Order: sequence, then C-alpha cells, then structure tokens
Amino acid sequence: MVNPETLKGKTIKGVFWSFTDIMANQGVQFIVLMILARQLLPEHFGIIGMITIFISISNSLIDSGFTQALVREQEPTQEDYSTAFYFNLLMGFIMYGILFFSAGFISFFFKEPNLSSIIRILAIVVIINSVTIIQRAILIKKVDFKTQMKINIISGISSGITAIICAGFGLGVWSLVIKTLLMQSVTSFLLWIHNKWKPSIVFNFSSFKRLFGFGSKMMISGIIDTIYTNIYYVIIGKFYSSTQLGYYSNAVKLSDVASQSITSSIQRVTYPVLSTLQNDQEKLKFGYKKIMKVSAFINFPVMAGLAAIAVPLVSLILGEKWIQLVPYFQLLCLAYMLYPFHVINLNILQVKGRSDLFLLLEIIKKIVTTILIALAIFLHLGIIGLIWVAIINSFIALFINSFFSAKEISYSISKQIIDILPHFLISIFMGGIVYILGTLIQANIAIKLIVQIGCGVLLYIAFCWMFRLKELEMVFQLLLRFFQNRKQRLKSGGI
Repeated sequence: MVNPETLKGKTIKGVFWSFTDIMANQGVQFIVLMILARQLLPEHFGIIGMITIFISISNSLIDSGFTQALVREQEPTQEDYSTAFYFNLLMGFIMYGILFFSAGFISFFFKEPNLSSIIRILAIVVIINSVTIIQRAILIKKVDFKTQMKINIISGISSGITAIICAGFGLGVWSLVIKTLLMQSVTSFLLWIHNKWKPSIVFNFSSFKRLFGFGSKMMISGIIDTIYTNIYYVIIGKFYSSTQLGYYSNAVKLSDVASQSITSSIQRVTYPVLSTLQNDQEKLKFGYKKIMKVSAFINFPVMAGLAAIAVPLVSLILGEKWIQLVPYFQLLCLAYMLYPFHVINLNILQVKGRSDLFLLLEIIKKIVTTILIALAIFLHLGIIGLIWVAIINSFIALFINSFFSAKEISYSISKQIIDILPHFLISIFMGGIVYILGTLIQANIAIKLIVQIGCGVLLYIAFCWMFRLKELEMVFQLLLRFFQNRKQRLKSGGI
C-alpha cells in the first residue's frame, strides 16, 4: 500500500528538483544560445536543424520504449536492466552505421555539400546516448532529479564554453557539432561515475519479450511523434533556405525554454509517481486532475506572456539580425500553450498500460497532421501558414488525446476544459494588456521588458486571486512545504 504522505512529499520534492534541473539546464543553454547567436549566422543553426530529425529518430529506435517500460515496472530486476542495456547498445551501433552510410543521400536531398561530413561526425552522439539510457531510467525510477540537475549543469556549461571558444576561432557550424558531442559525452561519463549500477553479462529473452511488448508500441508511437515534431525542419530545409530554417530553429528553441521546461518537469515526475497509483482509480483521477490544473496555472500565462514580449525579448537576447524570427516565435508560443495537456493525457494511457491505444492515437493524429501540412504546401501558405497548421493541429490533437484518456479515469473532456478554461482566458487577457503596454512604453529595451514582465506577473496573480482560483494557493503551499522540509533537513544535517 502506497503511503499518501510519503508519495506527496516525494512528488513535491521530485517536481521541484525536476523543474530546477530543466530550468537550470535550459538557462545554461539559453545563455550559450545568446552568445552563439551573435557569433554565428542563422544558416549555421539551419544546417544543424536539417540533421535534427535523423538524430531524434535514431534515439527513439535506440531506446525502443525501454525507458517507459522500466519506469512502469514495479520491481525491475538486474536482468531486466542488463537486457535493455545490451539491446540499446546494439541499436546504437546499428543506427550510427545507417546514418554514416546515408549521409551522402541526406546531403543531396537538402543540397548542402558539407552536410555529409557533419552527419558522420555528429551521429556519434547516438552511440553515446545508447549507453546512458538505463542510467537515466534508474534515476527517473528513484525520482532523483537532483543528481540529473548537477550533471546537466556541468555538461551544459563545459560544452557551452567550448562551443563559444570554437565559434570565436571561426569554426562556424562545427562549433555547434562540438557542443553537442561534448555535452552528451560529459553527461554520459558523469552518469556512469555517479550511478553505481553496472550491467551483468546476461541477456534474458523473457525480460526482453515482456519489456519490448510494452515498449515496442511506445517506440513506434515515439518515432511517429518524432517525425512529425521535426517534420518542419525537413520541409523548411528542403523548400526554403538554410537561413530561414535557422530562424525557425531558434524560434523553436526559445519557445522550448519555457514550455518544455514546464512540461518535462511535470511529466518526468508524474509518470513514475502516478504509476504507483495505477491500481487505485480514485487516487489516480484526483492526482491527474490536480496536475492538469496546476499545469494550466503555470504554462498558460508563461506562453501568453512570452508571445506578448517577443519583439524586445528577441532584440535583447539575440540581436537585431534575428528579428525575423519574432512572428515564428509568437505563433509557436500559442501552439505550445496546450502542449503539457497532450503529454499529461498520454501519460494516463502509459500508466494504465494502454500502449496499444497510445499507438493508435498517434497514427490518427498524424494522419490529420499530414492532411493539414499537405494542404498548407499545396496552397503555398509559406512558413507562417505551416505554423498556423501546427496551432490548429494542437487543438485537434488535444481533443483526441483527452477523449480517450478520459475513459480510462472517468474524467471527461468537457470537465477538463472547464477546469483549465479560466486560466486560459485570464492568460490571454493578461497577454493582450502586456502587448499593448509594450507598444505604449517609449524606453530602452531592458526597461520595457522589466515593466512588461512585472505588470504581467502582477496582473495574473491579481486576476487569479480575484476569481478565487485555488491553484494560486496550492502552488504557494507546495513551495512553502518544500522549503520548510528542506530547512528542517539542513538543520538535521540531511541533504
């Protein structure tokens, strides 16, 4: 029987360290991006963007859903971990070989002569990633994100400084290649140093069959999702210039800093925690509902606020030469407003063991996406039109995800919408006021940003208090409880 108080404390601690981990890591990457964006050209980022989809697909195949399967297992054995490790390693070498020999074709497809050599070097990262999957899975299983935070900060800073130095010496796109390889290498090394787990010389076929039975469907779902998440890189890289892809690529990175940080920190903790409640329907539903509302309370105002301050934000952090990415960034912020709810709904299907339904939904959603993208290309709507397709598709996908996950925990889509709608409306209203305020303020960029952000935060809190939204008090109480517990542990000599 799971102790509710222990689970609650574990969740609060996990969410805090997960969020701190991602925000610290994203913060480091954000600072590095600010510096590199002023040293490099948009086309350098565009060239790396062309390769993104191939590396991402390779990583999905290497993992093969074993991370989700192992985290979901109540008591995974040493044989389970070892079996998954050797399979991941084998897949790492296979995928590197495929990328190495297909590099010429990829270079020809994008009409970038230097792309083949870049792919053959950068693809080494898939082998490095293959040996770290189990190490990460074990830490996720333990809800130990504090360790991951330390490792990610060290690897992010060391690789970032190296990339900045390389860019200063005129290495161009190769500075981004070196950054990626070094970051993953340092991360892998530190995970193995810290985590005491070592693989045994064993490959258990019954373990493989059980884990792969669940994981294979997650793998296929992941590959489909990866392809469609990165399909714009392929389309823009093929039909437009590497410079335009560079603008889009960094617009995605900027919007990811906020949306992915919030979503990933919640997802990484809630999946293992909710997995412990998979057999208790009422507690699972109650926990899920809280997660949905807290996610809305945080993500909606952040993304609406970022869209409102886009012009001064981009000018300040990237420079005037990147101002063309502003409309891309603003539209992506709107699309990402709903992203956490896609992930949370799909988490329920994983927790309930419905990887078959998870896969079916991915296929249905991607058929819809394909039709919308094809229509945008046929009508020559351009990059802006393609991003509007992403926004429309985001709403359709949310309805599909919510409709099926709702049946698993008796939490209908209409109730979900009612729960998150107040935060959505308040956030849009707040964002509109902040945007108008920015057009009226005649001051330098830094002062304008400070005023806009400050007013946005105060407005949002005031509206939440005015309409008595419980999430304001809930988040405050969660933070207060965490820091009180933290203070007590420090006094007692704990960590």
